Amino acid sequence: MVRSILYHYGIHGGQHDQHFLVDEAILDRIVGSANIVPDDIVLEIGAGIGNLTERLLRQAGRVIAVESDPKLVAVLEDRFKGEEKLHLVHGDALKVEFPLFDKVVANLPYSISSEITFKLFRYDFKLGVLMYQYEFARRMIAKPGSDDYSRLTVNTTYFADVSVIMKVPKGAFSPPPQVESAVVKVCPRPTPFTVVNKEFFFKFVTAVFTKRRKKIKNAIIESNHILGIYNVRQVVSRLPEDLMELRPENLYPVQLAALSDRILELQQEA
Repeated sequence: MVRSILYHYGIHGGQHDQHFLVDEAILDRIVGSANIVPDDIVLEIGAGIGNLTERLLRQAGRVIAVESDPKLVAVLEDRFKGEEKLHLVHGDALKVEFPLFDKVVANLPYSISSEITFKLFRYDFKLGVLMYQYEFARRMIAKPGSDDYSRLTVNTTYFADVSVIMKVPKGAFSPPPQVESAVVKVCPRPTPFTVVNKEFFFKFVTAVFTKRRKKIKNAIIESNHILGIYNVRQVVSRLPEDLMELRPENLYPVQLAALSDRILELQQEA
């Protein structure tokens, strides 16, 4: 049934991140993992031909489906003609303002995974069940010291608890992508550590992870074109020596937060 929709509308993916999820068992499991109740407003990003949309409409009070491709918008309008619970948004998910929503369930376009994830974190929502490239999902849940531990890991930790629900084989899509995929559960919660200046903290994390293999003292100095720290070498000399000998990839998010705050404190003293 799901695959036949592609043939019915003469849709052929493979370009512009268009790999349509057609495995019915996986579609059902994704929706089941979202624990949708009848009054939930669910956001779907990249609705495609509506395979996930159809299942969301069965359970949610309202579905906001965002799709940028005009051909796919036409498919969705035809497939769900007269469906009052569906609010279809034709636009770029990175540019449109999302209406209020309770949960987000989506097979995300992989090329915008990072940008769209951090856009979502600006909104107040209960739960996300999102499909990512498996490599991206591994970086979201990585531990300090591992090869996958990254800026993405630290920034995600600031906003939410994240877990991988399942890996998804290439054959679950039409056409099959070249990469493995994974479904991730995202549970927003208050940050487990505080920072004096959130904007500077994220800039600091970005900067030092551009030099992730260097000792943190060298990473700060060599990435100061991003940070703009006045008298950076003097500032580094006053940071905790035990941390300065570690690499960014070996520091826990709370340690990076403490360094970020200390740098700002030293700047104020200068």
